[in-house]
Order: sequence, then structure tokens, then C-alpha cells
Amino acid sequence: MFHGSFGRRTGASLVALSLALAAAPLAAKAEDTAKPREATIVVTGEGTAEAAPDMALIDLGVVKDAKTAREALDANNKAMAEILAALKEAGIEERDLQTSGFMINPQYQYPQSSTGENPPPVLIGFQVTNTVTLRVRDLSKLGEILDKAVTLGANQSGGIRFTNDKPDTAVSAARKKAVENAMAKAKELTDAAGVGLGRVIEISETSYRAEPMPMMRAVAKDYAAAGSVPIAAGENSYSVVVNVTFALGK
Repeated sequence: MFHGSFGRRTGASLVALSLALAAAPLAAKAEDTAKPREATIVVTGEGTAEAAPDMALIDLGVVKDAKTAREALDANNKAMAEILAALKEAGIEERDLQTSGFMINPQYQYPQSSTGENPPPVLIGFQVTNTVTLRVRDLSKLGEILDKAVTLGANQSGGIRFTNDKPDTAVSAARKKAVENAMAKAKELTDAAGVGLGRVIEISETSYRAEPMPMMRAVAKDYAAAGSVPIAAGENSYSVVVNVTFALGK
């Protein structure tokens, strides 16, 4: 009898303990629900900073047509080899030269029919296109490089993109301005609402981007030697957007 009674008391105690442990999270959850949620305000800030570019990315292509693919390829290879040699002579390093496109396309002529029929196209030759992307780190040579490349046979271009090798300084300045802008907005909003601005709870950066901004230069003489292609480098504008969450004071 003693052992049976002791076992029943022990079992009852374990059940009571289990019920207490199960009730504890529910009590904590109820307490959290009863606790008033902290009032916050979320604002978006944007900041920009400008930097003069120190590098240009250029896409240059050679397009050659011939009766056969072999003839078109040979003519293209000769012109591109001369262009690459000239670029290296002008100071462009191997790491800054990369083939970015190569195509061989048949060229067709579509005869006109007076009978209303659609005669089949006639193969009249082939076109070979070879494109190279280069980085120009010395912008003072940019106009000269473009002029020489065209002289040697470059007859297609995908445009010029001015950029910065290391934009960290400009991005950092834009980031600081974005946070300052967010804080100023939050202060203006809380002042208008008649409440205080509390501590910063969270900051997140959504994006940063570079946007070209034209800037006038006197005949672009800083970037073009006499007789070469005139170039205006302008400035790059780096924009940063941040979201900041503030607590509201009393």
C-alpha cells in the first residue's frame, strides 16, 4: 500500500508540473499581447554625391562583308589584329581588353516578283562582326584612342560609359547624406504631429546606383588632343536610398 500511494502522489505531481510548464508560454504570450506596442515612424532618405570619372568603358567593333565566310573572317581578323596592337601600343593593358561579341551572319537578297509569288532568298555573302570591350584608365588618351581605332578599321561602336574604378568614397558620402535626409524628414514629421522623436530602431539600405550627369567643359579640351575625337567626361552621380525606423517619444 505504501508503494502504491507514493506512486500515485508522484504521478499527480508530474501531471501538475507538466500543466504548469504548458501554461507558462501561454501566460508569457498573454503578457506580451497585453503589453502596448511601441509607437514608431518609418521614413525614407535619399542622398547623392558626385565624382569625376577616372575610367571609360568602350565597345568597339569591326564589321566586314565578303562573298564567303572565310574572306569576311580573314578581313575582319586583319583589321581587329591591327586595332588590338594599336590599343596595346597606346597603353591599354591585356587585362583591360576583352572580346565581347563575335558573329558570322549570312547575307540574303530577297528578289521581287511580278507574278505575286515569293521566290526564295538568294545568298549573296557573309558578314563577320567582332567586338572588343576595353577599359581606358587614362582619360587624356581617350580621344586619341578612338580616332586611331576608327582609322584602323573599327566601324561599329556600342557607346562609351564613364565610370569610377573605386566609387567607395562617393557612395559613402551619399550614404551619410541619405541618413541625414531621413533624420530631417522624421524630425519634420514629428514636429508637425506634436510628438517627440525617439531612438533609431532600424536602418536598412535599399540600393545605390550611379547616374551619369553631363557637366560642361570648355570644348572638352581636358580630354581631347588636337585633331582627335572631342570627349566630355562629365561627372557620375551616386545615389543611395535608406529606410530608417524611429521610436516616437512623448
